Amino acid sequence: MILVTLSHLPPQRTSMATIAPNAPSLPYFSTYQVLSSGYRLISVNSLFQGGRSRIFNTLKLKPIFTTSLVELRRRRTLITAVNQDAEESFKKTVEVDRLIDMLRDANPSELQKLVVENILAFNESFWIRLAARSDTCKSEDDKKDYEELAVSVMSIVDRVVHKTKEKIESSTDILKAVLKPVVDEEEETSWPPRDPEALKLMEKNIIQREKEGQLDEGFLSEVSAQLRQAKEDGDKPGLEAMLQKVLQFYASSVLSKRSYAKKGDEVLKAEQFLETVIKAPEEEWNTLLINGMAVGKGEISLEEFYAVIKKRIERTLIRTEGGSYQQRILTEYLKGIQSRAEEIVNVLQSKK
Repeated sequence: MILVTLSHLPPQRTSMATIAPNAPSLPYFSTYQVLSSGYRLISVNSLFQGGRSRIFNTLKLKPIFTTSLVELRRRRTLITAVNQDAEESFKKTVEVDRLIDMLRDANPSELQKLVVENILAFNESFWIRLAARSDTCKSEDDKKDYEELAVSVMSIVDRVVHKTKEKIESSTDILKAVLKPVVDEEEETSWPPRDPEALKLMEKNIIQREKEGQLDEGFLSEVSAQLRQAKEDGDKPGLEAMLQKVLQFYASSVLSKRSYAKKGDEVLKAEQFLETVIKAPEEEWNTLLINGMAVGKGEISLEEFYAVIKKRIERTLIRTEGGSYQQRILTEYLKGIQSRAEEIVNVLQSKK
């Protein structure tokens, strides 16, 4: 270890102070000399070099008593201002976090109401904070939740901004717009549609409106009520099939938002297969299931396939409001895939 001592200056410029009274007693080191005007650091080793001193560095010390009272007051004011800014920033962050938590916990109808009531809160600070919370998520599911929340809030804000002087479409109006591609000019509902492109247009319309947050509980309630009435009447098979297709497109769109087919770098084949069926039109399920399940031409065992369906249903129940139309429609769609798989298994096994 290298020790240092202060060089000796003329007595009239030096004030003495013992800073290290417990320092070891050495023949060449006793005290530090603190100089009011400055000091010089000298290597102890240089004391053995013929008594000559080698100067390493010179530092000027500014006596504290030379600092003016005005300077002290200015510093105190700056510190107070910084503390106040930090406190205000913290309070704003807490308020934004509280709003984000409320939005996350809200169901679709409550979400729209919250956005409208807090329309001025969706500024740059809100989106930065939402992005920061998404970045700190440890779970991919949670990150996806934040992404979906951001899309939903932006869609509602956009609708509010662009429709402040217009009447927002009712659930009935939205359903009519969704069905428009498959309903002819005479308002008749033939099924399947005469135009093969009509279903694609309807599906595209549903996906877009779902992204914009228009297909809420009110809409799902309207579709379910119309479907129930069509079944009771029994004389409108075309309308019944059409409304069923609306719910299928809706369920496929929502369930396809999340993928569980990868776990790190590993591809979970059963999950990947289920997601392929979820995205496919109902008319293609038979072919996909026969080609994908081990009982047919594929490699996915029945146990694996039923297990991932069960897990997806459990995830859906957790992430949707209990008793809601959305929860019922999504779980029925998944159960429909399982029922179709069971039917195919029975047919194939009966042929063996």
